[in-house]
Amino acid sequence: MSQLILFAIDIGAVVLLVFGLYFPRHRRRDLVVAYLGVNVGVLAVASALSASNVGAGLGLGLALFGVLSIIRLRSTELDQHEVAYYFSALALGILGALSTTSVWLSAGLMGLILVVMFLGDHPRLLRHYRHQIMVLDSAVTDHVTLVAQLEQLLGARVHVATVQRLDLVNETTVVDVRYSVKGQTTRATATPAKAGAAR
Repeated sequence: MSQLILFAIDIGAVVLLVFGLYFPRHRRRDLVVAYLGVNVGVLAVASALSASNVGAGLGLGLALFGVLSIIRLRSTELDQHEVAYYFSALALGILGALSTTSVWLSAGLMGLILVVMFLGDHPRLLRHYRHQIMVLDSAVTDHVTLVAQLEQLLGARVHVATVQRLDLVNETTVVDVRYSVKGQTTRATATPAKAGAAR
């Protein structure tokens, strides 16, 4: 009976994770199916293995390997917060399948995952910080000059500027920029003249 309660708590938790946190904040429909599928799939596999003679550790290891392979061999780009949602859905499924002496312990751990994701992915957390990969229409070899040019284009304070590619023939610079803005609006959302933002 306690196992069925854990199943119900897991389903409720993953629904809250996907439809209460992820989708309202990021609006990516294809990952909704992925998160639900990962959670229910791990829940089913781990439950079946815990009821058989096969070692649960082996089964969980295979499940983790499978999810990591999916993430590694993905055809579309995933941001780090989307990978975090993957592992949260996975962890909820494992906690829902494992038999413990206390149902409330597993339920509490599931709640902890939801709280951490709610706070860690909150739009107001570090909201002034941005990250972009920019393509400049000039080859800038001096770091100080590069930072000054980026701050002028973005209208923000640049914290880190890492050059990914410097093309002296075509006069382009691809740079990974980490910066912060003071207000709610930022010029980084628009593409500056003769400079492209790839991210």
